[in-house]
Amino acid sequence: MGLLSWIVFGLIAGILAKVVMPGRDPGGVIVTIVIGIAGAVIGGFIATLLGFGDIGGFNLPNLLFAVLGGVVVLLVYRQLRR
Repeated sequence: MGLLSWIVFGLIAGILAKVVMPGRDPGGVIVTIVIGIAGAVIGGFIATLLGFGDIGGFNLPNLLFAVLGGVVVLLVYRQLRR
């Protein structure tokens, strides 16, 4: 259930990352959502390793880690695509 939570958070994070960082992404909204999922999973594992995230729960701190991870991965993606 933990990984599934971060995937759902990733969908939300990808959408929020697109809202926070508007612009023309080469892949469009679908790629942004996939990047959000990847960022949320990575952010979730890092938060859990640091002791800040509970990988199995739907709560505000976990959502913030997911959004933060999604935004970071989106920034890296945009830099690599240039």
